[in-house]
Amino acid sequence: MTNRLDEHELDVLIIGCIKNERAGQQALYKYCYGFGMGICLRYSADRSSALGVLNAGFLKVFVNINKYKNHIPFKAWFGRIMINTAIDHYRSGLKFAHNQELSDEHDVGEMPVIDSKLNYQDLLLLVQTLPLAYRTVFNLFAIDGYTHPEIASMINISVGTSKSNLFKARKKLQQLIVGDVKPSSVTKKSDDNIALSGEILLKGEGK
Repeated sequence: MTNRLDEHELDVLIIGCIKNERAGQQALYKYCYGFGMGICLRYSADRSSALGVLNAGFLKVFVNINKYKNHIPFKAWFGRIMINTAIDHYRSGLKFAHNQELSDEHDVGEMPVIDSKLNYQDLLLLVQTLPLAYRTVFNLFAIDGYTHPEIASMINISVGTSKSNLFKARKKLQQLIVGDVKPSSVTKKSDDNIALSGEILLKGEGK
């Protein structure tokens, strides 16, 4: 979230949106824009595509905001809608590439230690150079915390394919970092504050 609001101020904005008040919708859009765009950029090919996903996500937020229950953080509720919107966009327009099943012999052990000194923006730029299939699974698993069975269900692939794409994404990122690829050579898509760290690249395989 880009601006700071206390709990009462956020509640006022939400109530305004429930009443379809234009001012409340505009204020919530401004408040959530940076956070939402950060999510959409990770799942989109470029900023223009991300903006389309963001706006589609906001439409869902405004239509369903009366269903929001304040026993969960608004940020979590909002973020889930943005992720689901990005996945819907992915599934409607694109197909996975290189969705090869893992064999029992395929090594999916931990990747070698990756230099964690790169800042979040440089890591984001490297992640965005991954093939879309790899990037989508990497984002869902390593950043947004979904399990492989959940990912398989969300994007209609097998658990083995999810694990394979995650492994390949990490391997490619390792090659980019160890190969001393300069992030400046990658087209910069955003200055939004998207927190990534080397620890993300080393997260366990999970279930």
